[in-house]
Amino acid sequence: MSKTADRIKLLRKQKQLTQSELANIISASRMAIANYETNRNTPSLGMLSLLAEALNTTTDYLQGKTDSPVRNLSQEALPTHPNATRVDLADKQLILSYEGQDLSDDYKQAIFAVLKTMHDGNKR
Repeated sequence: MSKTADRIKLLRKQKQLTQSELANIISASRMAIANYETNRNTPSLGMLSLLAEALNTTTDYLQGKTDSPVRNLSQEALPTHPNATRVDLADKQLILSYEGQDLSDDYKQAIFAVLKTMHDGNKR
């Protein structure tokens, strides 16, 4: 199987999407997704771009040109932090660690609660 096929399937499952749900997001058929995931068909560059957007990754990652699935923010978005990366804290596959130790679910929930409180406080 190709890296592209493997990575599409892996990210789709990590996002807990069915083939049909991913297909709906990118306006394609379930069969198209199935064919990409089994390497029967190769997505066009345009379709690869849609898949990357839907799966919150880059086309380079899907093509195997990089091993990092994380999309970098543009320099315009964070002009003072050009090397910053965006991490979606809602991603169920996100593993948080501190000083090399994975945080428990209780610690993660506490961190999310603090962030939510801070975020909600900024809206006032």
